[in-house]
Amino acid sequence: MTPIRKAITATLCAAAVYSLPVAAQTPSPVAAVEAQQDRTERVAQQIWDWAELGYLELRSSGLLRSELRSEGFALREGVAGIPTAFIAEWGEGGPVIALLAEFDALPGINQSAAPVREPVEGKGAAHACGHNLFGAGSLTAAIAIKEWLEATGTPGRVRLYGTPAEEGGSGKVYMVRAGLFDDVDFTVDWHPDDENSAAARTTLANRSAKFRFRGVSAHAAGAPERARSALDGVEAMNMMVNMMREHTSMDTRIHYVITEGGAAPNVVPDFAEVFYYVRHSDADEVRALWERLESTARGAAMGTGTTVDWEIIHGNNPKLVNETLQQALDTKLRELGGFTYTDAEKEWASEISASLGDSAKPLDQVGEIQPYDITLGYGSTDVGDVSWATPTVSLRAATWVPGTSSHSWQSAAASGHSIGVKGAQFAAKAMAVMAAELYLNPELRAAARAEFDASRGPDYVYESLLGDRDPPLDYRK
Repeated sequence: MTPIRKAITATLCAAAVYSLPVAAQTPSPVAAVEAQQDRTERVAQQIWDWAELGYLELRSSGLLRSELRSEGFALREGVAGIPTAFIAEWGEGGPVIALLAEFDALPGINQSAAPVREPVEGKGAAHACGHNLFGAGSLTAAIAIKEWLEATGTPGRVRLYGTPAEEGGSGKVYMVRAGLFDDVDFTVDWHPDDENSAAARTTLANRSAKFRFRGVSAHAAGAPERARSALDGVEAMNMMVNMMREHTSMDTRIHYVITEGGAAPNVVPDFAEVFYYVRHSDADEVRALWERLESTARGAAMGTGTTVDWEIIHGNNPKLVNETLQQALDTKLRELGGFTYTDAEKEWASEISASLGDSAKPLDQVGEIQPYDITLGYGSTDVGDVSWATPTVSLRAATWVPGTSSHSWQSAAASGHSIGVKGAQFAAKAMAVMAAELYLNPELRAAARAEFDASRGPDYVYESLLGDRDPPLDYRK
């Protein structure tokens, strides 16, 4: 049985929840989060406005670093060979607890904060995955934990990892590969969503690459016999991959876009490029599928008289869930409760909801914590690699109108609205109380670490899906 399947089916800690009541933590880190409402909103809005793409998030990263520096955090900047990656730390002694902060936007979509489809002219990207909220919420949580540690005299260190280029750039993988998580005891993570949940959700492993075909250009009508179309190579590869899909296992996901295919029909293109993603729940199966993908590229080039090469852009391991931590966080979420919309927010959200069709859910769901379970998520994230380096616990917070899909104009709009900030504040509270729990509760720490060691196995050796390549700092240019 693969580690990912073990994670899905394990019930190691079903009978025990290691958790102290929120009320027992005095002074409460929740109050410290609430006091920073204005900061969360200001930072989230600014990063939303900038909407910077992966590895190009100079202003967004700089803003987070500036806020942390002003609060007394020690910073390491430009880590793992990435100008926008950083580590901020406060405290001494005790456990090291890491928080993750993302801040990159998505290309090819943009939207104002209106509840109707309203693209912003001249803006080629948007926070349709809510990473502006992710970064701001984690920032607030880190500062709240610092204040709690200071006020209580609790030994421990809190670290905020500024992690660029989650969207197809695998920024965290380079940070894990560089050993930057080697001395972290636990990592607390969150992500924007349309519901509040601490369910144990695994992810798919994935790898991507840009396949570049080169041929010979000529006049498509006057001298077609002289040409060898690079676009033919791309299309032949795509055809073979689409036939290959029938002969893959159920967890397989393969998708692509043609990023360059020529400029005019009467000019046979001498260059064409296709960008592929391959996903599966098992990292070894991704490697096996990848060999088949490379074979289609070679065959397509041979059959069309072109040449081909490719560059691996990113690769993520599947997430290793830790049920001990997830169940403890689930308890914390239920003690915190959800939140509600104001009348104005309800009116705004109702318009968004009307655009969702059959996907729409009741708006009062934002006040609920979803049932705890173990699920296989079909997305992928570089948090997966972090989870194999250190025990990791994650939550999802309702920053979007219930029923909203990520990577949509509706999620981009909500990420720039007050309801998104409410979700980020809720996530910050959950992260802060979970961190306080870990600092105070040695039994929880021991149980979580025991599960982590058992899940990885005694012979575990980390291997990234990126190989030894350097970060692709220009992949979004």
